Amino acid sequence: MPKINVLSKQLAELIAAGEVVERPASVVKELLENSIDAGATAITVEIKNGGISYIRITDNGCGISKDDIRNAFVSHATSKIATPEDLNSIFTLGFRGEALASVSAVARVEVMTKTAEDETGLRYVIESGEEVLLDDAGCPNGTTMIVRDLFYKTPARMKFLKKDVTEANAVASVVDRIALSHPEVSFRFVREGKQVLVTSGNGDLLTCIREIFGKDFSADLIPAEFEGQGIKVSGYVSKPTAARPNRNMQFFFLNNRLIKTGTGSAALSESYKNSIMVGKFPSCVLNIDIDPSLVDVNVHPAKTEVRFSDERVIFNAVFCACKNALAAGDTPKQIKKEIPKTDYYKAPEKPAEQLKITPVAAPKKDFWQHIPVKSESKTEPPAVKINIVEPKAAEVKKEPQKFAMVSAPIVTPAKEEKIEDILLNSPPKAEISEPIVPEIVSAEPKNEFCEEEFHLVGEAFKTYIICEYRGKMVIIDKHAAHERIIYEKLKRENGERTPQLLLLPVTVTLSKEEYSAFLENLELVNKAGFDAEDFGGGCVIVRECPMELSADDIQDVISEIAGRFVDKKQDVSFEKMDWIFHSVACRSAIKADNFTSRLEMERFAKQLLSMPDIRYCPHGRPVLIEMTQRELEKNFGRV
Repeated sequence: MPKINVLSKQLAELIAAGEVVERPASVVKELLENSIDAGATAITVEIKNGGISYIRITDNGCGISKDDIRNAFVSHATSKIATPEDLNSIFTLGFRGEALASVSAVARVEVMTKTAEDETGLRYVIESGEEVLLDDAGCPNGTTMIVRDLFYKTPARMKFLKKDVTEANAVASVVDRIALSHPEVSFRFVREGKQVLVTSGNGDLLTCIREIFGKDFSADLIPAEFEGQGIKVSGYVSKPTAARPNRNMQFFFLNNRLIKTGTGSAALSESYKNSIMVGKFPSCVLNIDIDPSLVDVNVHPAKTEVRFSDERVIFNAVFCACKNALAAGDTPKQIKKEIPKTDYYKAPEKPAEQLKITPVAAPKKDFWQHIPVKSESKTEPPAVKINIVEPKAAEVKKEPQKFAMVSAPIVTPAKEEKIEDILLNSPPKAEISEPIVPEIVSAEPKNEFCEEEFHLVGEAFKTYIICEYRGKMVIIDKHAAHERIIYEKLKRENGERTPQLLLLPVTVTLSKEEYSAFLENLELVNKAGFDAEDFGGGCVIVRECPMELSADDIQDVISEIAGRFVDKKQDVSFEKMDWIFHSVACRSAIKADNFTSRLEMERFAKQLLSMPDIRYCPHGRPVLIEMTQRELEKNFGRV
């Protein structure tokens, strides 16, 4: 039988530190919680090299007395609890007494602190759990913690840390969340010598949200509040129109402590049922106030996982708060009126001697409708301007003046284009009276398409194109088929085609995890056809995007891509590029319920049937299904 050894104090502290201190962000979280528990109203966080080489946290809290400074760094030493009964009424963020001992076991720690009662402050230095210095020092009331060279004696732990920028973004995420949980505290965050965040600390949550995530994010929030059964839920939730492709902007707090709660997230999603698109998720910043005796926060050293005595009560409280918010604050989205509405052509009050009318550029057409078409005649008249001259009274009878607009027909280029090039550059949709038919010709069809054997039947539910071809009934999912065509085109070009320059750049607000992951893969995103760059403060700005993508979809695509970067960190570059193309193709493809003219359906169906390799969309759903005439007749009992 192996001999049982009693571990040394240093080894035991190193093992315990592994549960509390995983990375610089863990250190910042623990020290910030201590500052808040000390009653601080102003806190400054400063880091260098992502917090690996330097972390400094300064607060104006109560400070630590000379008699207690040594005990503060002893494992399981705390001022928050004293008896087992105290665990049932925890109102502080910290209570385990492990933070300072764990940090000092894996780093060099220096403390400058002073209480209001003491005349002078003190300086305390401890390295790897061993005291180095304790001396008097001049300093203001409060505490300054300096942590240097994290994991300097445990290189095995050091190799698991990420790049400096990634670790710094993780620290920024912690500062954001703690600032949201305590809007009454002013936070200042300095990163590599540059101040990147300042909150006012005025106690207003919406102001704090605006300072952290920007005005665009906060403008789409509505207040939420509910109180009942001893539980109070308060904060803000997003309007259904501001839904996101993931849950990364959902923040739940329990008694002002950041937590992870599947119950709260499920209640939030349920409250938005029938108000939000499938696959979209609302954002929120919600605090749940509850009697500490009804919840157990002593589940995990990080204290982000909790257990409720009654999950149903929590679900109902969050659900009611969100439902009430939507009922009161979800107003219809307003369209910004920038240009007064006027008619393109308006007759003058008095007949003019000569009136020149130049056709105004037509609105962008639907889906394929900007595509060149073949003209009926061999020669096409040029674009013309119509000059309407007032006739002389002696020549004709006096009639009301009339105006007309004639536009030149679109001339088909001499060189026939590929179907992918025609279908995939689709502008936003607009209703038209006479649809323009795309010229659909396959460059290198894999099989010979027989025109005589094809017959278009029509469209079902504005989603499925139905046609007859070679003795079969073919039903085509137009969104899935178009999505796959775009996807194949993007893969073939692999970002080589020139992107479209946006008239107005689009800024996208991301969570700090998304922001960090996106910047790490920025080169890959730009290779896929975007021109995106860091805009600071958790935002990225997009100046160019693939030709297939509408400007209205950019924010959702970037958020979706960033979320996937967070969830699929281990994917290699070609896999990441592949699902970037997936996202772009899905957003760019024509949607179900969109109007498609009969001629557009016919040309599209012919082209798809000439491309036998396209049978599934990028998500794996079939783009078409077939049924032979015999199978159909068999279902009707005719054979």
